[in-house]
Amino acid sequence: MASRVRDRAGRYMGAWLVLTFLCALAPAVLAQPVEERPEVRVIIDVSGSMRANDPDRLRASALELLVSLLPEGTSAGVWTFGETVANPLPSGEVNAVWRRRAQALGPALAGVQPYTDIEAAVRRAAAPAADGWRHLVLLTDGVIDLPPARGSKPEVDAASRRELLDELAVELADSGVVVHAIAFSDQADMALVESLSRTTGGLPALVASPESLLVAFLDIVERIFPTDRVPLEGGRFHIEPGIETFSALLFHDPNAEPLMLLGPEGREYRADAPPQGWRWQVEPRFDLLRVPDPIPGEWRIEGEVTEQSRIGVTSALTLRTGELPATAFLGFPIPVEAWLERDGMPYTDELEGLSLRADLAAADGEVWATTRLAHDGERFRGELPAPTLPGGARLVITAEAEGMVRQRSQAINLLAPLEASHQPESRRVVLTARHPELAHHNTRPWAELAGERLEIEPRGERSWMVALPELDDSVSRPLKLGAEVRLQAQTHELRLPPLMLFAESATGLDLARGRGELSAERFHQDLAAGHGRDADPGGVVERFVGAINRGVASGVEHWRTSWQPRLSGLAARPLVWALAGGAVLIVILLFLLRGRRQRRRPAHREDPHV
Repeated sequence: MASRVRDRAGRYMGAWLVLTFLCALAPAVLAQPVEERPEVRVIIDVSGSMRANDPDRLRASALELLVSLLPEGTSAGVWTFGETVANPLPSGEVNAVWRRRAQALGPALAGVQPYTDIEAAVRRAAAPAADGWRHLVLLTDGVIDLPPARGSKPEVDAASRRELLDELAVELADSGVVVHAIAFSDQADMALVESLSRTTGGLPALVASPESLLVAFLDIVERIFPTDRVPLEGGRFHIEPGIETFSALLFHDPNAEPLMLLGPEGREYRADAPPQGWRWQVEPRFDLLRVPDPIPGEWRIEGEVTEQSRIGVTSALTLRTGELPATAFLGFPIPVEAWLERDGMPYTDELEGLSLRADLAAADGEVWATTRLAHDGERFRGELPAPTLPGGARLVITAEAEGMVRQRSQAINLLAPLEASHQPESRRVVLTARHPELAHHNTRPWAELAGERLEIEPRGERSWMVALPELDDSVSRPLKLGAEVRLQAQTHELRLPPLMLFAESATGLDLARGRGELSAERFHQDLAAGHGRDADPGGVVERFVGAINRGVASGVEHWRTSWQPRLSGLAARPLVWALAGGAVLIVILLFLLRGRRQRRRPAHREDPHV
């Protein structure tokens, strides 16, 4: 036990140092000048529940990281909330003084307030006007808990939740406010986090460790301040003439050997003796480099780095994209628009072999779908095929020409356009539209249970009710779902992830679980974690027992649906009873005759062997 506590403490201490040093060198990560100057407002939960749901004080690490990643000249502020809302760091220009004030807020982030008013916090932080877009970064355990003086509970909490999601979020989206909501606990109201972010165009996330927090915040920063990259493949990347600076964020195992960089001219570069003007910081989980005026050609990294590593570049020639969604829906294609600029102006000169493509990829880099973008005047346009699997993914736009490559990468959340909720007490399933354009006039959902279509009735403006037959609640079973949608003169046939009814039951008729919930965007996986010798050996036994249970349940269900009705019908006929009785007598006589023959056989004795 003591060793595990030491390991955990060491892990978080190392992660804290990672965040601290990354903050110190953050301007090197964002090497490319930002295209816009949106205002960033950080909202931090300091309620008492956060002491239990954030015991390692990840929110303090998050603030340390985020405010230090903000580019110089950006406007930003910090709000805190529990029962009341405070603004300990008003919005102001991000500079050295502002960063010191933000980093001194640690004591103000302790969870001491007894209640949690998320609605008031979002409303207060979003209220001050701004010149451009306002990005709110909400850090919370995602549980609304208002004081009883506001009204009877839980009704007052539910009313505040509805006000936040159904009214305030829509108002924020209409006024140019984006909310990126991050939850710190598995007990969080992830539906609130996901819905608030989706409505306003932000990224949702559930983080469980400082390492996962690092990945989540880098994704948010890349969405607010997008930058150009060049591909990093097999430890190699190409720097073309004209690139002014490259910045390398290289993740690696804590026990890995020191990295070495090999330049195009064959020179070896190491962290202990970097050239003048370079910045090379080495930490247990990453190396961070900033190289001005790099030599053109192929650079090579000697050492093991993870797939989260990235190479950012600054140059006069940049890749630009149209608005990339933070959320896309299963069954609907994803439109993509991109173009090149030189010194801020559209670049219309012909580049030899220029082509642009868009990829939809998993977090590990596996490409799920790809499409070429067609040249349309000054821009390139295309459409990615409709995604079919829910979870987290990345949209990667690549521009390639002779001797030139640019990339933009953005995190994206893939959701089912309809959300299903089982209400066993009323024997029904409620379908609610997540896609903002789906409603009764253009959507015809369907539900199928054991091969039979169920009746569906409209309920509210954007929801439907599926009536269920009487079911055995000790057996879980899948409800297949889909819909026919008519949208923008096109018909979409949607197959939604099945909903498991009575999913917690001991036996099940099918393993096809899933609701299209936020999954890959939860950032549970540790950057250094592996899958192998530390795997739980009990999982094999659980799968074996589960297979037996499913087999028994399948047999029982087959008996109920197939053999039992047939036998009941045969039993009502007298001739069947007579034939069955005769067959039983014949079996008994044969058994008795066989027993007599076996008793007549002489006994055979065999001495025991030593």
